[in-house]
Amino acid sequence: MTAPVVSPARSAVASANRIVVKVGSSSLTTAAGGLDPTRLDALVDAVSARVSSGSQVVLVSSGAIAAGLAPLGISRRPRDLATQQAAASVGQLTLAHAYANSFGRYSLTVGQVLLTADDVVRRAHYRNAQRTFSRLLALGAVPVVNENDTVATEEIRFGDNDRLAALVAHLVGADALFLLSDVDALYSGDPRQPGATRIAEVASASDVDGVRAGSVGASGLGTGGMASKLAAARLASAAGIPVLLAGASDAAQALSTADCGTAFAAGGSRLTARRFWLGYAADATGRLHLDAGAVAAVMGRRRSLLAAGITDVDGDFEAGDVVELLDPSGAVVARGVAGFDATELPSLIGRSSQHLPEDQRREVVHADDLVPLAR
Repeated sequence: MTAPVVSPARSAVASANRIVVKVGSSSLTTAAGGLDPTRLDALVDAVSARVSSGSQVVLVSSGAIAAGLAPLGISRRPRDLATQQAAASVGQLTLAHAYANSFGRYSLTVGQVLLTADDVVRRAHYRNAQRTFSRLLALGAVPVVNENDTVATEEIRFGDNDRLAALVAHLVGADALFLLSDVDALYSGDPRQPGATRIAEVASASDVDGVRAGSVGASGLGTGGMASKLAAARLASAAGIPVLLAGASDAAQALSTADCGTAFAAGGSRLTARRFWLGYAADATGRLHLDAGAVAAVMGRRRSLLAAGITDVDGDFEAGDVVELLDPSGAVVARGVAGFDATELPSLIGRSSQHLPEDQRREVVHADDLVPLAR
């Protein structure tokens, strides 16, 4: 009998040495709120088996808010920020204690790392986080990353743990990212509706152009939904990290043979930490609208952006801030570091360099500070 053909993406995630595993709230808690010990132990069993095989694992875990609901006598996820933060403050302790006990069954030490998206947006914080993770992994610990919901604001309202996991994957130099949820794979539409088909492999971004992904998990306890998982998978794969999206109930299979779920192939060479930060993590404070010629120069020939190719400017930014570059249709095609303040540009846009004052004959965004984005 001929052995089944294993895709390069699945082979890459199965053999990866350093991995990031993200699990959502609905995969760790009961429908009424509160941790489900059986589910959590099953996840830890799978992660510990991967560690024993020689891999280093960083676990990005949702669930703090959901874990804090039952102890506080709250029957459903609150909508107001103060109660969410109160639930997180109780749930973070519960979650950390549960992980410490469960990993302790395998004599593994865990270290809690509380992050918000801001910690990977700010360059200094990003580098400090890199050093912390590096040391924890070198000491043989399993870092358990939880979004710091007690102090986060935007992150609680919009749910950013999937994106955070993709950012952490690049931050720690992971060889693969596993996104575990309450759905067993990526589907062309809502898997509960007739006609939705399972997508086993994603070789390029165009393979998921027609996918209709929901924004809220089926349980109502999480905040990300399949849309944020798909966005996180595309973000990581575009930066050179293969991804496996699978059901948390299939964690043992996903973390061993990787022959389940949906595999996303790495979509290019891995970016340096600075270029990844610039392209995907840093906050953009403005927008530059480009004509077709400038888009071709920036995207096709990797040239610097000059004032002649700009048609409009949005935002309030200063030289040194990160800005988005948009094509004539309004799609973001690149990000870069602005060489001028927003107030300087209106009088320069559309003008060739030889028609500008000598002290302004420089790039608006230098090629070395410009990152084209996968489309």
